[in-house]
Amino acid sequence: MDDKTSSPIPGVQYHPLHPTFAAEVTGMDFANVTQEMVDEIKRALAIYGVLVFRKTGLDDARHVEMSHMFGDLDDIKPFVAGLGQTNRLSSDYLFDVGNVNPDGTITQPGTMRELLLRCNYHFHADSAFNPRRAGYSLLLAHHLPPPGHGGATEFADTRTAYDDLSQSEKDRINDWVVNNSQLQCRRSANPGNPLLQTDEFDPMKHRFGKHRLVQTHEASGRTNLYIAAHSHHIDGMPVDEGLRELLKLLDYAGQPKYTCPVEWRDPGDLVIWDNTCTLHRSVKGTYEGKYKRDLRRTTVHDMSSQAWGLNGEGATWRFGLP
Repeated sequence: MDDKTSSPIPGVQYHPLHPTFAAEVTGMDFANVTQEMVDEIKRALAIYGVLVFRKTGLDDARHVEMSHMFGDLDDIKPFVAGLGQTNRLSSDYLFDVGNVNPDGTITQPGTMRELLLRCNYHFHADSAFNPRRAGYSLLLAHHLPPPGHGGATEFADTRTAYDDLSQSEKDRINDWVVNNSQLQCRRSANPGNPLLQTDEFDPMKHRFGKHRLVQTHEASGRTNLYIAAHSHHIDGMPVDEGLRELLKLLDYAGQPKYTCPVEWRDPGDLVIWDNTCTLHRSVKGTYEGKYKRDLRRTTVHDMSSQAWGLNGEGATWRFGLP
């Protein structure tokens, strides 16, 4: 990676965490978030894809307030209204991605909530299964397991992964359109589990988020693979064959040389990433079922020309809702 550690904002420095992407940022004051600061974070995200900030001091309200400065936010209102879900958090703009139940207890292995959350252990991009995909995600730590019990978040660099493909492979996959389903990830994370073998969890019984596999990442001008554990099949290809091709590519993009783990150290740690050029997954640990791992995410809708994929600009449906 080129040396891009300097910033126009005095005192801000970027410390690369991997040879090709991801950096830890020092010198930013989250007590006074300005549009200049947000614009600088966006500039750096175009380079690094993933940025880590330590001990920001943010709470729910300021987390949401800052996130609005990045663009239009996704929210959970449709799921609360349409599915009767309970939101234990203070804002419908906050996605609860930890292991804390609505009543404050710790999610236990084998419960339905834990089975569904297992999808997070597989590399994915947020909202690939919806008509409008996610752009930036801002994930804030509130309560963490004791050190040594795991729970890191790992990222993958899909721009460099694409760069390293042979030209013949780039040509072969160039026009593929991928159909994405959250249920694909949930079933593959729980192979053979009868609880997920019903029509409710059958990807073919629901809508797919359709996006091109090979895309130009507009913020950087580089080409990347837009693939995730939600990827189910490829237009114009038998379903089983397409799934085999997609799983092979997902394994390729998740090789250690393209990945970077980020350890959560303290409440207030914040990680921001660009879903359109990176993948992420939660890393298992001995904290599961024993210690709280309370992480809360805001999700900024993709603002690029490819945000809606092939789903029709302005589509209002959400995955899992009638």
